[in-house]
Amino acid sequence: MHLSFTPAKAGTQRGSKSRTLTWRFSGVWVPAFAGMTMMVFATPAQAADKKPPYWASIASGQAMMRTGPARKYPGIWLYQRRDLPVRVVAVYETWRKIEDPDGQQGWMLVTMLSDKRSVVMKAGGAKAIRNTPEASSHVAYQAEPGVVGTIDQCTAGWCHIAIGKREGYVAVGDVWGLSDGESID
Repeated sequence: MHLSFTPAKAGTQRGSKSRTLTWRFSGVWVPAFAGMTMMVFATPAQAADKKPPYWASIASGQAMMRTGPARKYPGIWLYQRRDLPVRVVAVYETWRKIEDPDGQQGWMLVTMLSDKRSVVMKAGGAKAIRNTPEASSHVAYQAEPGVVGTIDQCTAGWCHIAIGKREGYVAVGDVWGLSDGESID
C-alpha cells in the first residue's frame, strides 16, 4: 500500500484579501477566550528555553513563512501541511527562523510551531515501513517520498513512526527531520 502526498507549500505569495475575525463577548465566550489567550501566550515562553538548532513541526493547517521576523515582512511560503518537520536555526523574540525539508529558510511565528516530532520521507522511491526495527522484518506498508509521519522514539538507526492510523518502524536514513546520531525516547 502506498500513502498519498499532499504538497507542503501552496504557493509563493499570500493573497491580497485578508480575513477579519469578530469576537462576541458573552458569559460563555469570555472564559473560553481567556483560556485560549493564556494558551497562546504560554507557548512562546516554553519555546524560548530552547537553543537553536532544534527540531519542531508546523502546528497549524496554514502557516506563513516570511522574509523577516515580523508580520510586516512579505510572506514567501504558505505551508498547508500540519506536522511538517522543520529545523529551527535562529530565534528572535516570538519568531523562529526555520529551514524546511527543501532547504528553504525564513521566519515563522512561534505559535505556528509545535514540539511534536515528525519526519518526512526522503526522495528516491517508496520507503519500507516495517513491523519491527530490523532490516529483515516484514514490510507492513510503504510510504511515498514527501509523506509525513510522527515519531515517538528512535534508537539504533530505527524510528517508531505513525502515519495516520498506521504504525511501524522506518530506517533513520529514509527520513528527514532528525540530527545525525540523535536518539529519541
